[in-house]
Amino acid sequence: MTRVVLVHGIAQEMKGPETLLADWYPALSDGLALAAGPRVARDDVSMAFYGDLFRPAGHRGLGTPELDASDVQEGIERDLLLQWWQSASDLEPRVAGPAAPARLRTPLLVQRALNALSHSSFFAGLSERMMISSARQVRRYFTEPDVRMDIQDRIARSVTPETKVMVAHSLGTVAAYEALHALPDCPGLTLVTLGSPLAVRNLVFERLLPRPSDGHADWPTPVERWTNIADVGDVVALAKELAPLFGDRVRDLRVHNGARAHDVRPYLTARETGRAIAEALRGDAVGSG
Repeated sequence: MTRVVLVHGIAQEMKGPETLLADWYPALSDGLALAAGPRVARDDVSMAFYGDLFRPAGHRGLGTPELDASDVQEGIERDLLLQWWQSASDLEPRVAGPAAPARLRTPLLVQRALNALSHSSFFAGLSERMMISSARQVRRYFTEPDVRMDIQDRIARSVTPETKVMVAHSLGTVAAYEALHALPDCPGLTLVTLGSPLAVRNLVFERLLPRPSDGHADWPTPVERWTNIADVGDVVALAKELAPLFGDRVRDLRVHNGARAHDVRPYLTARETGRAIAEALRGDAVGSG
């Protein structure tokens, strides 16, 4: 019986569903406890895992193939890295921004972005390869139909008649939103999105399926309640509020996650997240709490 479906984000290709649950489940339980919510047994929680779809194929060399600025593709990959750079510089004075006009070829401009991001608290400790790989997974989701379909299928197969709430993080919020549109007949549930890029214009929002119309996205039929939670310092969730684009039924909340603003664990331990999940598990009336 799966009452809670979890959907992870980018850069999880070397893990698996049980590995991720070992991180997510204690944080989920802590958030529920802080919100005075009901306890949920681990057997009632499942991870809609798709990270392996991004795992590189075997090769002759040792370790993971390196990526550098010259490997970044024009379009989504380049533009996403530049948006992260701009957002990080807006939030942290010590991060040099891209304000100075630069007529640079993509590799040089991207190298400036990677250098700047490496000095931000958000990306501290991440290698250039990991930053590029993260942007690449977003690009692949939107440009490779088979990958997109396989990810959404993994999510759809995790939903059961007993599912009360879906909790999605990062790129997983995009996949969850689209997957739920393909499940119009499933029982009503609550959607909780954490660190979501769904409202990022030009890079994400306009690429959603079904396509938004006149600047507004369709509401997923199975969703009875939707709570979106973002940290002000989360540079992946560049647009912190979803209600302006997805409808005023979305409840947008802010939390403070400390230095690792996009990390799913502080999102899950936040009382606001625990309360949103608790409302779904208790079956509180829509609009209460």
